[in-house]
Amino acid sequence: MRILTFFIAFLLAASQLSAQDDDAEYRMELGAGVGLAFGLNDCNSAWFGSSNVGGALVSRFILNPRMAVKVNLGYGRLDGTTEGRSDFYPANPDASGPARLNYQLSGDIFDLSALYELHFLPYGFTRGYQGYRRVTPYLQMGFGLTYGTAGKAFTCNIPLGVGVKFKASRRLNLGLEWRMHLTPSDKLDGLEAPLGIKSMGFRNKDHYSFTLFTLTYDLAPRCPTCNRD
Repeated sequence: MRILTFFIAFLLAASQLSAQDDDAEYRMELGAGVGLAFGLNDCNSAWFGSSNVGGALVSRFILNPRMAVKVNLGYGRLDGTTEGRSDFYPANPDASGPARLNYQLSGDIFDLSALYELHFLPYGFTRGYQGYRRVTPYLQMGFGLTYGTAGKAFTCNIPLGVGVKFKASRRLNLGLEWRMHLTPSDKLDGLEAPLGIKSMGFRNKDHYSFTLFTLTYDLAPRCPTCNRD
């Protein structure tokens, strides 16, 4: 919490020092996000069930006021249990009765994802003929890599999500976003096909989600008086 407080104070101070760049636009953003993470797997089938801490380092490369490419380095804590589930999880496919599996999930997810963002409105601080908006919702999708400590599993993922961002000052951006990461792996929770039934694609596999509040700061100003990037 002290680190997050220091980070926010640093960005606010930096935004005050950037008054001389009032006419500039920027090429990229750097910042961080904090919020919730949860998994959809053999130990949890409820949306936002067993939610735990999540966070990310964020870099965003601004293509134009309607598009950006974002790179996230994310972390999430995953918890869950098979106890009390209506599904019957045997220790092996031939087990029954007292041999019911009681498995406790406790592990971490590490995620590196690149996402394309499409803004509903042209995003920016400058008003006037450009018609920029300081608030815009957006869609995001991309490709990523995942490592789960519970099953010591490495896999790829397809992140899909939505968000909204607000330009609090010329260089300071606040955001709220939700993403679901779909994976083709059934090993992230440490249980692979406990019912003995394996599926193809993304069906009956381990997925995870982030809901994050983000804070980013604009860097690398473009030249405001010339026609080059």
